[in-house]
Amino acid sequence: MTNNPLSVPEYRGRFAPSPTGALHFGSLITAVCSYLEVKSHNGKWLVRIENLDKQREIPAASHEILRSLEILGMEWDHEVIYQDHRKDTYANILTILNKHGLTYPCTCTRKEIADSSITGISGLIYSGTCRNNVENKDRPGAVRIKTDNSIIEFEDTLQGLISQRLESETGDFILRRSDGIYAYQLAVVADDAAQGITNVVRGADLLDSTPRQIYLQRLLGYSTPTYMHLPVVVNNQGKKLSKQTKAALLNVSNPVKQLIEAVNFLGQEPPIELLGNNVSSFWKWAIENWHPEKIHKKRAVPFSTKLRLND
Repeated sequence: MTNNPLSVPEYRGRFAPSPTGALHFGSLITAVCSYLEVKSHNGKWLVRIENLDKQREIPAASHEILRSLEILGMEWDHEVIYQDHRKDTYANILTILNKHGLTYPCTCTRKEIADSSITGISGLIYSGTCRNNVENKDRPGAVRIKTDNSIIEFEDTLQGLISQRLESETGDFILRRSDGIYAYQLAVVADDAAQGITNVVRGADLLDSTPRQIYLQRLLGYSTPTYMHLPVVVNNQGKKLSKQTKAALLNVSNPVKQLIEAVNFLGQEPPIELLGNNVSSFWKWAIENWHPEKIHKKRAVPFSTKLRLND
């Protein structure tokens, strides 16, 4: 395990959508905020397509997402990375962790886990049933990482101090599923490190999983980015906007209107005159007038609570 070289890093952020469908307003919020954070710091904005689970991927969704970003005037600074091209990297990381005795195969069924677990902050807490398992090629199972009960803390830019004890609050978590698909926790840590990401902007639905990622970063000698977890956009029933909740797809035929609605949701105060401007003019105003301290400091905010335009 090697440490990153000591240096003052360039500000680097990213937008990492999953190609399970076109962009909707919730994903636009993350994209816009991450873009403004980067550009207001003269940094680099990167795009990563998180497409490890091919069964959930919709054909042409990646192309549609990138096309929408272009229409919205959001320019990425380096080549787009696709997670399904990086499986060798994830496998190498698993090999490193295994050599240090930090992983083990888990052959528990969902029912066995449910029967032997209690519910924690983000689901069932795995009880460690398979911790003493040795690799069995005839029954490979999932791969879990051994956790401990030391406190992992970080200061989220919006949500404040977050503290967790992994072993007692989440349990040993999966790095590779039994079907061979690498887990989000592993892939996001590997990819953020590879892309030199210094600042992560994403939804608060991922807040409770961040200590797991910090744990992996420390084991692997990676730097920990600064995190900003935005309020999740929810519908009137309190459910996150998503394909599953039938969120309306983003209409980019009027990109400036969509962008203005996004910065409204983020607590900014765009003048009504912006509606008559082009995308370039919008971004010039938005970057020059970006005030992240105005963002709602909640984990979820209904779409209906958008702020009105300044008159």
